[in-house]
Formats: sequence, structure tokens, C-alpha cells
Amino acid sequence: MNSRLVNRAPRPLLRNRSERRAPRVAGAGALALLCVAIAGCSGWPSHPAGPQAVRIAGEWWLFLSVSCAIYVVVMAALIAALLRAPRARAETETELPAPANRRFSYAVGAAVAISVALLFVLLISDLLTGRVVEAFGANDPLIIEIKGRQWWWEVSYADPIAGNRFTTANEIHIPIGRPVELLLTSADVIHSLWVPELHGKRDLIPAYGRRLRLQADRAGIYRGQCAEFCGYQHAKMSLLIIAEPEAVFAAWQNAQRQPARPPANESETRGQQVFLSTTCVMCHTVQGTPAGGKVAPDLTHLASRQTIASGAVPNTPGHLAAWILDPQSIKPGTNMPGNPMSPQDLQALLAYLRSLT
Repeated sequence: MNSRLVNRAPRPLLRNRSERRAPRVAGAGALALLCVAIAGCSGWPSHPAGPQAVRIAGEWWLFLSVSCAIYVVVMAALIAALLRAPRARAETETELPAPANRRFSYAVGAAVAISVALLFVLLISDLLTGRVVEAFGANDPLIIEIKGRQWWWEVSYADPIAGNRFTTANEIHIPIGRPVELLLTSADVIHSLWVPELHGKRDLIPAYGRRLRLQADRAGIYRGQCAEFCGYQHAKMSLLIIAEPEAVFAAWQNAQRQPARPPANESETRGQQVFLSTTCVMCHTVQGTPAGGKVAPDLTHLASRQTIASGAVPNTPGHLAAWILDPQSIKPGTNMPGNPMSPQDLQALLAYLRSLT
């Protein structure tokens, strides 16, 4: 037999098509992950606007900095070990010499000591931040009651002196520079209130009251979100916290305490009749009218709010009309049923609801 044929090494088999595509698939996956990460940076800003948010943000940056530093050191040590490791040969000893063993033991001991020290630093910092955040605003705060529902927020203001109480939905007005205490509970499942620019997360638990104190140091609109999965429309359960000067807040509060403005023209009168003659009155309240439902948002001053459906869409005539006729098309699974009606009745109802400022 020809020795040249016997000693010839076999040719490697050609990779199949799926193997040739593997690098392309990996590159496409990495690009997709990068796009998702970039998309997560869009949307509402999240810059601290209150003393507690500033403290929490500082704590977060401390944890991130320490974690990144540890990661970089560990990766550098791993790369150095890989580069300096001796290549295994037949005569390579199975155990390291004594000096190398000692150096390895010292390095491990130092790493353990540094890790324990860093953990204690982070623990103490976390405890101090928690105490400062919880002790804030204990003296004479503005009291606001918030009840989480599937999937919207019921907001109630009560004057402890005058006892004049009013209720709104999905929108909280607060004065700037004044502590606010939120009394939190839930009507159905566990929700979680999170306003990143003002405070951290706090759960709303059925039949169990909780408190959250916050303060806005500058005027603005801050977006809040339910941060605990609470059902089908959890993602569309948001709210707005509007921080404004004390005088503006007092004017808004006084307007909210008033009953609904009576119809001013024939179209609004017809719209009020449509509202009171349908099933709307079984769920919604409009102060100053027979409508006294308690299972859906109070509509007494609906037109003064910036959004409807708990922030799902802007409060415009077009979106309001779509919400009335077919709310499932905007927020599938919501408890509000569709309300088919003639174009004339719809226009009159819109005129009435838009007058509720």
C-alpha cells in the first residue's frame, strides 16, 4: 500500500449552512440587544427632583460604581492569569511550587478581606439612606390618599381642618417645596407606586395601609407607574404628579372642591341627559348630579386632566370619543364596556364632558 496515502490526514468536512450562518446570527442577536438597550433610554426623564430621590440616586451610583470597579478588577485578574499561565506539558508538575502557593493564598485572602469590607460599607450606606428617607417630612405634610385599582389610581384629598374632601383620578397635584404624605392601599390586587424622580417604589397591599413621603423641589410633571405586575393592563397603569407653586396648587385645590359646572348651552344640556340616561351613572360620579358610582374614576372635573384611561391616551376629544365607544381598543381587558350611540348623542356627550373643568 502506498505510504503516502496511508499517512495523509483526512480533510476536514465542510461546515454545513447553519454553521456558516452562526456568526451572522450571533452578530444579529448582539445588534438586537444593543437596540433594545438604547430604546430603554428613551421616554420620560428620570432626574432626581426631590431630596429623597437625590439620596436614593446617590446610593444607586455608589452601588453601581463599586460593582463596576469589582467587575473590572476581576476581569483584569482573569485575563492576566490566562496570559501568564504556563502551558501544560508532559513534564509539568501537578502542583505549584511553595512560593507560588503562598502568593496565591495571599491574593485570595486579600480579595476576601476587601470584599467583606466593601459589603459592610454598602450595608451601612444602605441603612443610613433608609433612615434618612423614612424620617423625611414627618412634620405637617400634605395628606393624600391613593387607592390602586385595576388599572387606574383613585386619588383623594382631605383637609384635616375644614374636612372638605374631594376625589380625582390618575393625576396628583402637589405644592413644590412642601412634604407630601401618601396613604397607600389597594382595592383588589397588589400594586406598586413608583415615581422615579421623587422617590423609590412602595407596594399597595389590599386591606393594609402603607405610607410614602415625598417632596418636589422644582415645578414640573413627573410620571409615576405601577411597578408590580397586577394584571393584563399593568403596563398602562400610570399617573402624573404635577408639582406647582403653592398659589397655583391652592387655586387648583379650590376648583376641585366645587361641584361640576352646570350645562351652559343646549348641546351640553343634551350631553348631560345622555350621560345620566346611560349606564355611566352606575360607575362614575359627577358632583352636583345624580351620578354617584364608586367603581370608576370621578368625572367631576374630567376636562382639567391631561390624560384619560390612566395615562393610556391624551385627554383630547378624539381619544375621549374612542374611549367612550370602544375602550377595549385602547386598553384591552379594562372593566369599562363599550357604549354604542348615535353620532348626535356622542357629540353632545363630548360637549358635556369637555365642559367639566
